[in-house]
Amino acid sequence: MSLKTTSVLFRPIFHKLLLLITVTLLSGCSVYEIQKTTPFKSSSQWVMLPFINHSDTPEAGERALDIATTLLRSKKALNGLSTYLAEEGDDESLPELDQKKTLLKAKKWAVDKKYQFAVSGSVQEWRYKSGLDAEPAVGITLTVTNLKTGKVVWSASGSKTGWGRESVSGVAHKLMSNLIDGLAFTG
Repeated sequence: MSLKTTSVLFRPIFHKLLLLITVTLLSGCSVYEIQKTTPFKSSSQWVMLPFINHSDTPEAGERALDIATTLLRSKKALNGLSTYLAEEGDDESLPELDQKKTLLKAKKWAVDKKYQFAVSGSVQEWRYKSGLDAEPAVGITLTVTNLKTGKVVWSASGSKTGWGRESVSGVAHKLMSNLIDGLAFTG
């Protein structure tokens, strides 16, 4: 077998391998899991509840909440989406530091206001990795709770890293967009 014949035989394999490597590099690294569920009625009343921040980055939960709220509002099928606002206290009172307690208070408020579904979440990671490239890394979990039954009816979780030129919020936006695309609605 000549060298020319050998190169002709391996050319398709080389092209497929090169394509696989290119796709892998361009996609960044992401992992996510989305629960399958029956579609939600678009006429249901929805509320956004606080996100719990498990990351080392201050206010990462609030940042993720803002992005998730915008993404959910951009879904044409989701008509009524409100946001929980913490009640204002005295100027001398300190903010609640126990995030789980704040979330429970928000759920009680949402039940009292007769919302049907609540979206909440948690942030596991929201940072730039150390090193020369300082890639952004994000880890987020989203849940939908039926407030009438108290049961979680949909959940999704994922993590994603980006490239050194990307922002953490941009990577979070892409990740949450993929997660939220798992929510289905009916007229």
